[in-house]
Amino acid sequence: MKEMNFDALKEFLGEQFDCASSEIEISPLSGGFSNLTYLLKTPSGKFALRRPPFGYKISTAHDMGRESKVLEALQKAHYSKGPKPILFHEDEKVLGAPFFIMEFVEGKVLRNKLPTSGPIPTEDTFRKLSQNTIDSLLELHKLELEDSGLIQLGKPEGYVQRQVFGWTDRYKHSQTEPISEMDKTAEWLINNIPQTENKGFIHNDFKYDNLVLNPDNLFEIKAVLDWEMATVGDPLMDLGTSLAYWAQVEDSDILKMFNLTHLPGNFTRNEVIEYYSKHSNLKLNNILFYYVFGLFKVAVIAQQIYKRFKLGQANDPRFASLIEVVKVAAKKAEKSILTEKI
Repeated sequence: MKEMNFDALKEFLGEQFDCASSEIEISPLSGGFSNLTYLLKTPSGKFALRRPPFGYKISTAHDMGRESKVLEALQKAHYSKGPKPILFHEDEKVLGAPFFIMEFVEGKVLRNKLPTSGPIPTEDTFRKLSQNTIDSLLELHKLELEDSGLIQLGKPEGYVQRQVFGWTDRYKHSQTEPISEMDKTAEWLINNIPQTENKGFIHNDFKYDNLVLNPDNLFEIKAVLDWEMATVGDPLMDLGTSLAYWAQVEDSDILKMFNLTHLPGNFTRNEVIEYYSKHSNLKLNNILFYYVFGLFKVAVIAQQIYKRFKLGQANDPRFASLIEVVKVAAKKAEKSILTEKI
């Protein structure tokens, strides 16, 4: 809870929810490697609070105002799986950073280990969850953009090129040691940017641990979390990122830390591609590019967080191993380029 002033926060929340500050409970919610999430228990109900991580800032990925606007826009687009935004507070005096509050969706989130309590997912459960996950991704990609106002959240023209150059630049600024496979992958991506552009609303971090599931039926998706990188762009870039996180049984153990897709019953990456292609009008003949980009992006995200750890700006012990994620993802990207296989 470094730097967290809970007294100031409770006083602020007491005014917002019209209750005494002593009636408010705040506790951390275990999550990913990025923005911090806290559970707020108030007389008015439960809410989730999001704030940026401490220390080294990573581009605009931690823009609380933007994430709040995304959730507002999704409500207007009648998208049912985005938590309802409650409040955005820009002044840093209360919490040391801007933050926003949204509804807390009760349910189960599958992290990198099977649940120790409640129902354990079976092979059949994972099969259905795989399908429902891709269905949910397709639903998002097919949202109407103009009337809903979602189009205002991004610039789809030139999106792929901007992403390739942008993530390459982020890598250069966060690099802590030479990794030749990262340099080769960046060069290949720059030289192989597709000419065809697609347009849709995209999440940019769509994987199991960002899904809230029905605890009684773990294949039912109640909500999608972590909208900080959502925008309007090429849906195949979104699919590529999901494929990069979609670990299979033969993959390196360190790449299995982000998703339980390697367990029996889950779609394989090729089954994901097949299913998405069958239910989308987008052409996936160049899916290798988007997959390689996804691996590169995952590596850069890990590199950025690892740099924060190296600089002493983040002390989470999990961060120490992230440099290995960079190396393994980079090698996997290079192998995919050479073999043309996903």
